[in-house]
Amino acid sequence: MYDIIGIGGGPAGLTAAVYARRAGKKVLVIEKSVFGGQITFSPKVENIPGFSEVTGNEFAEKLVGQALDQGADVEMCEVTGIRDGDVKTVVTDSGEFEARSVIIATGARHRMLGLAGEEELIGEGISFCAVCDGAFFKGRDVAVIGGGNSALQEALQLADIVNKVVIVQNLDFLTGEELLCRQVREKENIEIITGTTVAGLVGEGSLSGIMLKNEHDGSVSELRIDGMFVAIGLVPQNEPFTNLIDLDGRGYADSGEDCLTRSKGIFVAGDCRRKSVRQVTTAVCDGAVAALAACRYLDS
Repeated sequence: MYDIIGIGGGPAGLTAAVYARRAGKKVLVIEKSVFGGQITFSPKVENIPGFSEVTGNEFAEKLVGQALDQGADVEMCEVTGIRDGDVKTVVTDSGEFEARSVIIATGARHRMLGLAGEEELIGEGISFCAVCDGAFFKGRDVAVIGGGNSALQEALQLADIVNKVVIVQNLDFLTGEELLCRQVREKENIEIITGTTVAGLVGEGSLSGIMLKNEHDGSVSELRIDGMFVAIGLVPQNEPFTNLIDLDGRGYADSGEDCLTRSKGIFVAGDCRRKSVRQVTTAVCDGAVAALAACRYLDS
């Protein structure tokens, strides 16, 4: 029996574990794939306080090491649901675990294009975050895939760093706010290609280009680039918990900065929660808030 089970081993879940252990609680962190979360895809991170620069893997290792040093237990398995009650039963694909409270910190994965070789090129030319990785492409040519607000914001950030940005949108028009559309059109080093999809990736070991398919005539051409930023949305990982937490229209946990849910003893933290900013710093903040809320719940 644990005091707190954290579902998700990213910055939010691991921070929650550290705070809970320092409060003397017995803690288990369950992760289904990679401890550290999305940051492990970043070869160089320069916006985490206390680090001039660090690789995503190094930062993840430090987070995991800190949680383990504090005495948290960890398990690698996938959570398929939670049975609620005074004691919460966390059901996984390799058994069940019991706790008096649960912190859901499952994060949100980037929606991908589904192309052959895409996974292998993440961090080797494919990125999802201009703030995190834009500096790697200073003075070079990149593409941004998507035409919504996120994609246009990424393109504008990159335009101040790189030589050229090519926006590739599958629809015949951009879907972002008019202000953002106007701003990208006014940038001399941003080119907009609409009615076009990415049909393939070019490069072995690192990305050197993408194959573009015109959706009207079916023609295919190659665009030589040094990097590709995919901005076609995020997919929150909240499906197993819909019976216990409220979701907003996009599938994020509909919880505020207090990280509370409608179910007593169940809390949410990190990118799986609705918020306007999703960065490592906001995730670790949520982890601390959720852990302290869980400790108050347990102590009461």
